[in-house]
Amino acid sequence: MKKLLGILTAMLLAFIGVFGLESTVKADNWDTPIMTLGSSLTPEQHQGTVDVLSEKIHNNNSQQITVNGDTLVKYLNPAGDNFTSNSGVWSSALIEKTGHGSGINVEIVPYNGKNNITTITANQYRNAALTAGVTDANIYVTSATPIDGSGALAGVYAAFSQNGNSLNQDQVTAAQNEMGTLSKITQQNEGQKGYSDAQLNNAVAQAKNEMAKVGPNITVNQITNIVNNTIKDNNLQNVLSDNQKQQIINILIQVRNSGALKNGDFKNQAGKLSDTIKSKAQGIFNKINTPQNQNFFQQLWTSIVNFFSNLFH
Repeated sequence: MKKLLGILTAMLLAFIGVFGLESTVKADNWDTPIMTLGSSLTPEQHQGTVDVLSEKIHNNNSQQITVNGDTLVKYLNPAGDNFTSNSGVWSSALIEKTGHGSGINVEIVPYNGKNNITTITANQYRNAALTAGVTDANIYVTSATPIDGSGALAGVYAAFSQNGNSLNQDQVTAAQNEMGTLSKITQQNEGQKGYSDAQLNNAVAQAKNEMAKVGPNITVNQITNIVNNTIKDNNLQNVLSDNQKQQIINILIQVRNSGALKNGDFKNQAGKLSDTIKSKAQGIFNKINTPQNQNFFQQLWTSIVNFFSNLFH
């Protein structure tokens, strides 16, 4: 009897230990938003950044963490960046967790009336956050001085880590490579008729959603077909070069390899992201969805419907 009691006690302790550890790893403390502040800000810029970001949520009780060169090295260098501990950081962010299923929203907030994020667009931040594993959050980004905005994204990763939601480094690396690729494609097509950053990022968000429907074992051929279809859906098939299309396929293969598709929320978040991008650029997408921009199969179906409609009337 004593031996049996001892065995049961040991099993109970092991059970408590395992689940106690599990709850510690997955601890979540998003009662208040987290503000990530660049370490290179002057005292005046620091306060100005706090004021600008706090206005977005009318809450001065946010947690504050400092993002420095070491933060950039930890989160961004695995993707090929060359930051050092002495690298400066000015771009800052405020992360506010929202209700389950609400999706990811990003707003670049002007500092003293000026958008100082020179390279990364709000849509690129959104797509990168999705790939990295961020879910259901409002993210506000600003900078007191013109800068590309990498520090703000590293701050987002650090904020989730501090609050018990450590992100998978493979996904973070995929997110960084993805953002760099999409940013480069947007720069290459700047001013080109029929192109917008919103169309590109919506094509990628839609592709992620379709990939998630297939699952983590999706093949390269399936990814290729999905990318080609979403590029057509966003009327970019005659705008993007074959090389740029292949770059998009490559980054989405890396997204698959990172394990992102194993996350049950990924498909829902990707769908929400596409809806957000389209709602933020309705003028662009209303033009895309005109009859002259419908793909061949849509035109064919419309012709068939019209034919039989006229036949029976």
